[in-house]
Amino acid sequence: MELVAVVPAHNEQHGIVATLAGLYRQTVRPDRIVVVADNCTDLTAEIAERCGAEVFVTSANRDKKAGALNQALPALLDELPDDALLLVQDADTVLNPRFVACAAEALDEDASVGAVGGIFFGEEGGGLLGLLQRMEYERYALEIHRKGNKATVLTGTGTVFRTSVLREVRDARRAGRIGGGDGYYSLASLTEDDEITKAVKTLGHRTVSPDGCWLVTEVMPTLPKLWHQRMRWQRGALENLRDYGLTRVTLPYFGQQLMLGIGGLALALFATATVLVLATAGWQGFSLFWGAITLIFVLERTLTVRRAGRRAVLLALPLVPELLYDVFRQLVFARSLIDLVLRRQERWVAT
Repeated sequence: MELVAVVPAHNEQHGIVATLAGLYRQTVRPDRIVVVADNCTDLTAEIAERCGAEVFVTSANRDKKAGALNQALPALLDELPDDALLLVQDADTVLNPRFVACAAEALDEDASVGAVGGIFFGEEGGGLLGLLQRMEYERYALEIHRKGNKATVLTGTGTVFRTSVLREVRDARRAGRIGGGDGYYSLASLTEDDEITKAVKTLGHRTVSPDGCWLVTEVMPTLPKLWHQRMRWQRGALENLRDYGLTRVTLPYFGQQLMLGIGGLALALFATATVLVLATAGWQGFSLFWGAITLIFVLERTLTVRRAGRRAVLLALPLVPELLYDVFRQLVFARSLIDLVLRRQERWVAT
């Protein structure tokens, strides 16, 4: 089995060494590692070459990560057989040493699986905001496990594709069966990883995220950076659903967006009711039933982040920090929905 790793990178000189080291530490090492240096103005390409990777430099790319991959992939895939595998991972990500082996095993065991997506955890650092993101990612990983390791998104942080499936995606775009241009990745989407997940599933392939395919990726250190990242994720997800329409594949995704809206309403009602009770009756206004509900909620929040460490558990106990973080996420959802309805243009900007 031949496997090629492709790492799109834009000004990643500070993280590219750790990323490549993670690839070299794989128990099943890629046969080739190609760093796609996209509009870099730093030493990313030079450092990657010194680390032993091949470097592909994009030319006049204006379509960000999807455009960079569409420039690099044709020549690579032309040289690979249909039974080869292609790993695409971000340059700010470090794979666990068994990531590739675990993905290859999942693909070998089930011919219906077209791609294997990673389960991402947040890197250390970032203060309180970084810890909140790590807690969020911890719960996301638990949710994936509970759903039988079905991949909701073939995350750009790390995904292994069958080359035959990628060719099928490109051919389907060229034939007009799915949109996004005539390349492997859609140039019309803000979130190319979410879009290619829907493309792969629409073509009849399964996507999975085994527990062993975990990785560590960056967290946003400031609220403005986190806001921009989440606006791009959320707006991209909504636009992809609009473009694909309601199908058997997209129905669960529409359900997820509906639950986000319901969650925002429930959060607003919970906060309003709590404030009213405290304002009118003080702590005595809390009934035994209401106290029990709150206790169950606290237990659920703490138990689901216990693997993230003691600091995460302690932060989950008082509820307030995470409630404020949830308010932030709901604001992102509301703003994205409004912008989509009003057709405001959202641009992808590297963070």
